[in-house]
Amino acid sequence: MVRPLEGIRVLDLSRVLAGPYLTMMLGDLGAEIIKVESPEGDDTRQWGPPFVGGESAYYLAVNRNKKSITLNLKMPEARQVLLDLIKISDVLVENFRTGTMEKWNLGYEQLQAINPRLIYCAITGYGQSGPYKDRPGYDFIIQAEGGIMSITGEPEGAPMKVGVAIVDITAGLFAGIATLVALYEREHSGQGQFIDVALLDSQVAWLANVASNYLVSGQPPKRYGNAHPNIVPYETFRCRDRWIAVGIGADRQWQRFCQLVGHEEWASDPRFATNPARVQHRAVLIPLLQELFATRTADEWLALMQAEGLPCGPINTLDRVFSDPQVLHRQMVVEIPHPTAGSVKLVGVPYKLSRTPATIVEAPPLLGEDTETVLRGILGYTPEQIAHLRQVGAI
Repeated sequence: MVRPLEGIRVLDLSRVLAGPYLTMMLGDLGAEIIKVESPEGDDTRQWGPPFVGGESAYYLAVNRNKKSITLNLKMPEARQVLLDLIKISDVLVENFRTGTMEKWNLGYEQLQAINPRLIYCAITGYGQSGPYKDRPGYDFIIQAEGGIMSITGEPEGAPMKVGVAIVDITAGLFAGIATLVALYEREHSGQGQFIDVALLDSQVAWLANVASNYLVSGQPPKRYGNAHPNIVPYETFRCRDRWIAVGIGADRQWQRFCQLVGHEEWASDPRFATNPARVQHRAVLIPLLQELFATRTADEWLALMQAEGLPCGPINTLDRVFSDPQVLHRQMVVEIPHPTAGSVKLVGVPYKLSRTPATIVEAPPLLGEDTETVLRGILGYTPEQIAHLRQVGAI
């Protein structure tokens, strides 16, 4: 089966999450990903427990469908190996601090001269320009600076980060879109280009409707916990035994809900009849709803509401998520062979293409597992050349 990015070679110099997430997606779609690591390896190889087969779960999460080679880029011999790879590659991804690649004479201008078709994607905390460009970038710090923490958490509680490194992941997604666009554009122009992706830009971009609310009103948004600033009721409720999420997003759904629960008077009450009115009077309505939901179990409420097509769902822990029949049916858990762990379970591919599907073919590689294969099979280095590189510590 032909995969859509077969024939595209990507050099992945990135570490940790944003860059590796991008290159994992490209690898799932068939690109050849050569992960270039220092002799110490990607930082996340040591980020555990848990570990399996000597590899951390964190590293395994975003490094499938890749080859791993080790290069000590502080050494000129290793930089020459990288230059040889760049000459025959389509994409380079790196997330070093601004100026690091230029210091090694590996900046975009230098590399464009030897491969004009190269697409160079740099992911940094703050971008290649501006007063913060030299600062190191970390997901947690960007969540603080970019505004998401200020709107996450309970109204009277502390600001709260998102439970996953969402800035890194979304920066990787934006970088993926930009890389695919650049590959498409290259088909017409024959030229590569430089892609500048910043974690801060990415986080600000997906403030979405909350940002728009502020830009229109000039009023900084409040924290609403699990509630929605513009829709009511759209939050979590405690049932007799556990919590559920309820999202009544339209007045017609609200009317059906009121009829279902035997409170038709709420549908005609001017305080609750329309969504703007419910938003205005949420302090009155939500306690009434909480009292109502506490009368039955979560499963009882979910069955009643789902039968009426009303949006709701359980608050699942991950054991429930990864045993959910819909999640399993959609192949969002994949088990593949691994050289030291026997096999590993990975999260599946979230997008389904009908003719050229993305697939998980190879387990995340061991450190330097493919160094000799790449040097001999792709670059044509002789055993003597490889031995010399090992002797001087370049690989």
